[in-house]
Order: sequence, then structure tokens, then C-alpha cells
Amino acid sequence: MDVYEAVRSRRAVRGFTGEPVPRQVLTRVLTAAGRSPSGANLQPWHSYVVTGAPLAELKKRTAERVAAGDPGDEREYEMYPAELTSPYRERRFAAAEQRYAAFGIAREDAEARRRAVARNWECFGAPAALFCYLDRAMGPTQWADLGMYLQTVMLLLRAEGLHSCPQVAWSMYRRTVAEIVSPADGLVLFCGLSIGFEDLGAASVRTDRAPLAETVTFVGDEGGRGV
Repeated sequence: MDVYEAVRSRRAVRGFTGEPVPRQVLTRVLTAAGRSPSGANLQPWHSYVVTGAPLAELKKRTAERVAAGDPGDEREYEMYPAELTSPYRERRFAAAEQRYAAFGIAREDAEARRRAVARNWECFGAPAALFCYLDRAMGPTQWADLGMYLQTVMLLLRAEGLHSCPQVAWSMYRRTVAEIVSPADGLVLFCGLSIGFEDLGAASVRTDRAPLAETVTFVGDEGGRGV
């Protein structure tokens, strides 16, 4: 699979089979992802891969919190700005509408939407999950490094025939994750990444992307000779 196909086919999959992901494949992917761009070569990411019994226990403990109505742990960072302006607000709304429509969930069905969100903490059935942390002393540049690392991981997973789903939702139950992975002191959980083989029978959706003209401005000669 070439890189263009990996980018084209990558999406947040929300339905996995239970087929195990070979450890050697995960090792190969994460070793290669270590070459991701990193300012001053800090390599600020700290990843914990969870499978088997520990992952089952994590899902169980989190499900118990969700079922009890536990809203989650205090936030260490905000997922989105409190007031999204245009065009970001419209893009977020459209993505949610596309996703719930694909799952056959009506806008007014609050309970069905709640259950759909809760699937995050089941890893959508995935047999492997990566939890990515960052040292809390790091700044915006290192958060950007972390994003590039995660994108590299996701594209390499596609090259291996695997799919994934990045989930900042796991930060809502970060204390439960910490009970399982025992992260080093001073780390902030950024997200989880569910990993596995796609369940082709599950509902799926590919959300739209903004046209190039909305996000890219070319400055210089049309032939690319300008700066």
C-alpha cells in the first residue's frame, strides 16, 4: 500500500473484529513510527499498548463507571474551544450528523447517542489499544509532535492491513486507564487509539472534508517556482 492509499483509506473505524493483532506487527509499526518528526528530537510521546486480560479489565472498570453515571475525571485539557466559531462549528455539527445517520440514530434519540458514545470505552470491540501520554511540562510544539507521531502510527497500521480509531474520549476516564498501565509520574493522557481488523459488517462512515480552497492558500507562481 503506497502512502496516498494509506491516507485515503485511513478513517476512524468504530467496529472491529476480535481477531488478535500480532505483537510483532505492533512492534514493527511502533518502531517505524519512532522516526516521526520531533522538534529538537525530544520524542515527547509515551505510549502504552494494552491487549488481552488487562484490556478486558480496563473495559470492565470503565463500563462500570459509565453505567453508574460517573461523568469522568476532571479535565486536564479541553477537547474543543468553549465557543467554536464558523466554519469550525458547522464542520463539527455536520460530522456528528453524518456519523449518527450512518448508525441509524435519530437526532432526538438521546439514549441511543449515549450508547454510541459509550462504545468508545469498549474500544469498539478492538483487541488492542494504545494509550498515548505526554509530559505535562511540554508545550504546544511537543503536542504537535505527538499528533505527527499518532498520524504516522495510523498510516503504518493501514500499511499492515489494520485500522484504528483515535479517541480523546479516553482522557475522560484517565484515572481508570492509569490503574491498568501505571504511567510514569508527570504524564498527561492525551488519547487512546483502538487498533484491530475492521468488522466489515458494522456500520461505517467517512465524514466529509472541506474543499482545498477553504484550507489552503497558494502564494507564488502557479508553476510552483515562487516562494
